Amino acid sequence: MEKPVNSLNNKVRFLRNIALFIGFLFFATLTAQAQTDILGENRPEPGKYILGGVTVSGKISYNENTVVNFTGLEKGQYINVPGEEISAAIKKLWRLNLFSDVNFYVNDIRNDSIFLDLNIIELPKLSDVKMQGVKKGKIEGLIKDTELKKGKTVNENLITNTKNYIENKYRKDGYYNTKVYVNVIPDSTNTVKMVVNIDKGKKVRISKINFTGNEKISSSKLKKAMKDTKEVAFPNPLRLFKPSKFIADKYKEDKVKLIDRYKEKGYRDARIIKDTVVYNPKTNRVAIDIQVEEGRKYYFGDIKFLGNTIYNNQQLGQVLGIKKGEVYNGVLLQERVANPKPDADDITNLYQNNGYLFSNINAVEVKTANDTIDFEIRIVEGPIAYFNKITVVGNDKTNDKVIYRELNTRPGQKWNKENVVNTIRELGALGFFDAETIRPDVKNADPASGTVDVEWHVTEKGSSQIELQGGYGGGGFIGTLAFSLNNFSANNMFKKDAYKPLPMGDGQKLSLRLQGSTYFQTYSLSFTEPWMGGKKPIQLFTSLSHSKQYSYNYSTRDVNRSMSFTISSATVGISKRLSSPDMFMTLSNSLTFQYYALSNYNIGLFTFGNGTSRNLAYTIELTRNNRGRNPIFPIYGSLFTASFSTTFPYSLVNGVDYNNLKNQAEYKKTNTTTESYEGPNGQTIFPGDYIDVNGNRADDYTTADVNQSKIDQKRFNWLEYYKFKFKGDWYTKLMGTPDHALVLRMLAEFGWMGAYNGDRGLVPFQRFFLGGDGMANYALDGREVIMLRGYPNQSLSPYVNGTQVGATVYNKFSLELRYPITLKPQASIFPLVFAEAGNSWSGFSTYQPFDIKRSAGFGLRVFMQAFGMLGIDFGYGFDPLPGYQKPNGWETHFIIGQQF
Repeated sequence: MEKPVNSLNNKVRFLRNIALFIGFLFFATLTAQAQTDILGENRPEPGKYILGGVTVSGKISYNENTVVNFTGLEKGQYINVPGEEISAAIKKLWRLNLFSDVNFYVNDIRNDSIFLDLNIIELPKLSDVKMQGVKKGKIEGLIKDTELKKGKTVNENLITNTKNYIENKYRKDGYYNTKVYVNVIPDSTNTVKMVVNIDKGKKVRISKINFTGNEKISSSKLKKAMKDTKEVAFPNPLRLFKPSKFIADKYKEDKVKLIDRYKEKGYRDARIIKDTVVYNPKTNRVAIDIQVEEGRKYYFGDIKFLGNTIYNNQQLGQVLGIKKGEVYNGVLLQERVANPKPDADDITNLYQNNGYLFSNINAVEVKTANDTIDFEIRIVEGPIAYFNKITVVGNDKTNDKVIYRELNTRPGQKWNKENVVNTIRELGALGFFDAETIRPDVKNADPASGTVDVEWHVTEKGSSQIELQGGYGGGGFIGTLAFSLNNFSANNMFKKDAYKPLPMGDGQKLSLRLQGSTYFQTYSLSFTEPWMGGKKPIQLFTSLSHSKQYSYNYSTRDVNRSMSFTISSATVGISKRLSSPDMFMTLSNSLTFQYYALSNYNIGLFTFGNGTSRNLAYTIELTRNNRGRNPIFPIYGSLFTASFSTTFPYSLVNGVDYNNLKNQAEYKKTNTTTESYEGPNGQTIFPGDYIDVNGNRADDYTTADVNQSKIDQKRFNWLEYYKFKFKGDWYTKLMGTPDHALVLRMLAEFGWMGAYNGDRGLVPFQRFFLGGDGMANYALDGREVIMLRGYPNQSLSPYVNGTQVGATVYNKFSLELRYPITLKPQASIFPLVFAEAGNSWSGFSTYQPFDIKRSAGFGLRVFMQAFGMLGIDFGYGFDPLPGYQKPNGWETHFIIGQQF
């Protein structure tokens, strides 16, 4: 039986050799023909020649000498014809990807010299691009991404790359059947137009996800584990943030999450045996079948720490937080050993935050007995690392000292990962740099010397602003113009060369604000030095303001300028960043003086129309701010602020009987037709005199208005009050990546104003006014305006006898869901939906925290370096305004800002 097989093998080898020989002859023939084509019909006799020169012909825009230089051929050199020199020149030209055809021809042969002509046809240049099949707003981005610039050489590689990029881009977005057709149309002698037709098709949806083999975990729970791969949800059509489109990359990630869910429940050996994705072209949907093998359930056994000398086993065990006998959770184990989150409470960060940059920590399974797994946490601590050279690049306007003083990474300090992360937040909070591009580049990490260099990369953005705001509030249009120089340099104000266009770079803030309407004007100037003295983070802030308001009829919109109210104020304060209990705390102290002057202003809260009042108040405020590094769109962290403002308790030391003043306000005028008579105290009371409730004469007053006015002048000559405020602002990332995160913002506010002396009563200034967009802070009585969308500005404050008097107690709660469309440096855009509730009361005795006005709505925020923050909100008030029966309904709120 073996001979026939050997005979057959010999025949096969013989036929194969013949085929190889024929192929060799065919290749040699083609090569000879190619040389003939290269050299043209005047092909010389084979041999060595001296190159007499090379001319260039054909369709070409390049300089002739430049093209010849590209070939590498030089006049006077010896070349073989045919030979490698010409072949090499042709290859060099082809590699440039600039030509569609390259040929050498013989022009002349003189003795032993040969003259060649290089005939080339240049690839056409791109003159214009048109894209069809997508929205106009997407075209510019696609052209930029595909680099289809005018003048670019059009070759097959460019066409193929353009087609593949666009198809892959839309497939990642769920358009699984995207087709791209690229047409090149000659435009002139050597230019072409490109027309790109994009057929996205419909998004491929997931009709069904089927699981088999799962007994320990239900199919519904497994589907929840797949965060970005969801079925079409007919029972839940309002699922906005988890659509059912099929994206292959997301599906691959979700299969890992699926196995992680098993690991969290103790099933270490769980795996996907088989999965299939079946596409149905009729319905444009896919069905996914996943077969799993669950395996058995495991438990943690002994967990030993090896190699640790800095921290003992008990300390590491507390951080690990896993006990023997607990259900095995592989995901939790990895997170407690080495969590990728920079602020996580895990063993790796414990070492990293104490200088051990070179530490290496791994959890290793060492024994599996039945359903119990023993682990060793193997630790290589390495040497302590110290910061060596710290540099900053990318700052063109901001002075180095402004950046270096904010760094928590200083030469000579121990490596601390937490300080590196906090520095990113601190630099982002300055507002001078694009928060998304701040990056520490760790260099020259040397375990031998125990040193590491850090180079901070920043990208400057416009930080100063021209703010333009407009809105309707209080019955009229309110306009605002403000200049805010957020990176100002007072030291360079008198240096001519520093005006580019203004002296900038020292991190100081100078603001000028003008606000007004037909019945009020206000002017304010403020200055802030963030590092007073330049050595410690002690902030000095000062401000001056002057405002004037006229009587205004909200019904007729008439202004009476003979009735006015002015206020002038000055504030000075300092704040210091605290080192404990953590570096996020700031304590500030300020002193404010305000001078009120009324002229014929017998309206509103004031019972004296002509007179003056003064306010000297001290405020202490404690703030904790650890919001995420991007101040425009924080995705984690919080901002807590608690403040207490107080005036001096004058009523305790001035000797005024405010209860008697209060009784004097109840004096009555006698009947002018009666004759004089003797009062209870023996006083003679004449017609027209004023008597108190006991019948005694009041000698100081001649008219009821003057009586009340003088009393209130005494009551409010110096204001006396105390005020407590609290605000909590939380940000939580619900899902997604930092650039595309769904963020929940929760806000709670509370304010309370009280009086030291009940007989003296609460002052008519400094009160709370709730409702609207919160920006119409135009009234001059020191009021604080609190936003509550869905209601007119300042409409949810108490009234007395038809006059809005403001509140002394308020609370407010807010929820917002935010999702960014883009957070690029050029523009940050994010829509939001919100629900709010709040109310205000005239005093603590009437305070009912759950008697609140509710609203909900949606809005959009756009932040651009050229324009600042642009925003619009549409809010629906579910409850009626005071004095009305029907819900308030829809309200529109907007702001406009410009930045340079």
